[in-house]
Amino acid sequence: MILYHGSLAQIPSPEIRKRSHTLDYGEGFYTTSSYDQAKAWVKRKLQNSSQPLGYINKYELNTAALDSLKCLHFKEPSEEWLDFVMKNRTDINFHHDFDVVSGPVANDRVYAAFALYEGGVLSKANLISELKTYKLIDQYLFHTQKSLQAISFVGSEQIKI
Repeated sequence: MILYHGSLAQIPSPEIRKRSHTLDYGEGFYTTSSYDQAKAWVKRKLQNSSQPLGYINKYELNTAALDSLKCLHFKEPSEEWLDFVMKNRTDINFHHDFDVVSGPVANDRVYAAFALYEGGVLSKANLISELKTYKLIDQYLFHTQKSLQAISFVGSEQIKI
């Protein structure tokens, strides 16, 4: 399986990044199976940067290596997924012990729905029902050093605005 990471730099040796803000699945190294999602991320980063170039870094996932790791996979938005994302986004002291977490990414449209839930406008059940109508992109978080051994750098592609 091929995974992508959009960045302002080439990243042949991924590393666990400490969180500078709240993220869906916690701190670590985020990837996606969507080339378009990685490209959109690079373009968004370039708009807020003085750098002329960004990169889509490409990795091969050794799926057999996942067998020896503690993994959490969310197939679609669910109550468990929502609770997990909300803990990561709202509780700076929340930590989990999964090596790899995968599932839907909470993009800008999803954030708006989350805000309605946090404001009490949507119930948990209504939010999940709403999110299931969205076309959600996946994300894979590599949360531990051990988990990074499951991906190998294949190369990168330059992106300009």
